[in-house]
Amino acid sequence: MHESEVRALVESKLATIPDFPEPGVVFRDLTPVFADGPAFHALAEALTTPFAGRFDVLAGVEARGFLLAGAASALCGAGVLPVRKAGKLPRAVIREEYALEYGTAALEVHEGELPPGSRVLIVDDVLATGGTVDAAARLVERAGWRVAGISVAIELEALDGRARLGDRYEIRSLLQF
Repeated sequence: MHESEVRALVESKLATIPDFPEPGVVFRDLTPVFADGPAFHALAEALTTPFAGRFDVLAGVEARGFLLAGAASALCGAGVLPVRKAGKLPRAVIREEYALEYGTAALEVHEGELPPGSRVLIVDDVLATGGTVDAAARLVERAGWRVAGISVAIELEALDGRARLGDRYEIRSLLQF
């Protein structure tokens, strides 16, 4: 399926909820896309196709990134590296803290989960301010792996997350709002 057809299919299933989670915010809900087999398949494939042959594993950022990375990995045969919220992994971890609007959060991966130099494609649902994806990229690099790129379903352009990431990585987004 051509990328423009995938965009149209995914956008046709996407739910738009005004004033959620607070007044003035327009929430783009991918759960109807996940529930539709052909749309979910097309989205998962579209996230990896631009990076074909340039990654060894998909890093799914908690939580919707897990769904996307899992589906995409089944299609392309790559493994999945779960990038978890702090305190969820049982073995030794590498942690990366990042700023939120009010406070901080942290992401973690298992130490030594992949061979040094592994090429990691970071997959998530939304690129908004870029804080979470930036933290995931720093975490991958601190672990001794290479960021092969960043692939997201939706980019909220007004929040300028791309600027936070700069020119360090190739970033692909299927839909832009």
